[in-house]
Amino acid sequence: MPRLFRKKSSKSGLPPGTPIYIGDRHPKKTRIMVIKYDEDQLIEKEVSTVEECLQGKESSVVTWIKIVGLQQVNLLEKVGESFNLHPLVIEDILNTTQRSKIEDYGDYLFIVVKNVDYKEDEIESNQISIILGPSFIISFQEYQEAIFEPIMDRMRNKRGILRRMRNDYLAYALLDAVLDNYFVVMEKLSDKIEVLEDELIIDPTQKTLHEIHRLKQNLIILRKSIWPFREVVSRIERSRYSLIDEKILIYIRDIYDHSIQVMETVETYRDMLSGMLDIYLSSVSNRMNEVMKVLTIIATIFIPLTLIAGIYGMNFRFMPELEIPFAYPLVWLSMLVVGLVLVGFFRRKRWI
Repeated sequence: MPRLFRKKSSKSGLPPGTPIYIGDRHPKKTRIMVIKYDEDQLIEKEVSTVEECLQGKESSVVTWIKIVGLQQVNLLEKVGESFNLHPLVIEDILNTTQRSKIEDYGDYLFIVVKNVDYKEDEIESNQISIILGPSFIISFQEYQEAIFEPIMDRMRNKRGILRRMRNDYLAYALLDAVLDNYFVVMEKLSDKIEVLEDELIIDPTQKTLHEIHRLKQNLIILRKSIWPFREVVSRIERSRYSLIDEKILIYIRDIYDHSIQVMETVETYRDMLSGMLDIYLSSVSNRMNEVMKVLTIIATIFIPLTLIAGIYGMNFRFMPELEIPFAYPLVWLSMLVVGLVLVGFFRRKRWI
């Protein structure tokens, strides 16, 4: 079952701005990739020191510093010092329980969003932090994943307008890639729900109930991720940040529309699962009623037969019927007739 809350007790009592990694994934090493590009050139290289990233402050080209792995706290502190990031920003980057948000620090924007993935019937959430500066972007990921590979592919093959645009468009592209991943997860959940619907109709079992509860839990995590994401996009559109050009806002509105679509789909799936749970409980109740009906009919048929057998099973000395030669077959015949009459009556009433 996916975890809804991560423990933050390690930060208890510490002053604000104390950098401590809070998360479940612990990569052995923090990797730093530096991507520099403009319309004419693209340079990709992996660096081992923060000093090699300082050229990202130049304005002639767009520089994307992609940091994967948050375990090396000292390294991230050096990144913060080199780019004059506030200590609270570094603290929030390391705290992977952050709610999606955007904060304006004047010289840069700090954006936190949640990327989700659906693996082994569970939603996995990965925090992505973005620093949007005048001519650079720094992205922070908990662990390596291929979510931004389509962006790199567009850069390498000069597809679209990405290489011709500034870093605010790259920020949009990163947010759009995160949101596109939500649609992939929604498709997987849709397939899972369709399978459960078929099971409910054909043969619902206890396993079906467990799967419904698991999906409801996953949708809670998904809802907790997409709602703040929508607020971030809405704030970017309304606040008119100086680091984001107005011509980028039309793309931001497109992300906002898509986030609304994801939210509506999540709510629809929640309603569907609630209905499926009701259907499961109703089907189990109906199955129990059918069993009880059959047992009741059988008991009702045998009650008069038991009465007859009980009467003629008593050891009284003076019973006239005992002297009749055909008393035994007559008793059986009467029991058979009573049973057939009851069955006919039940059929007439459509009880069976």
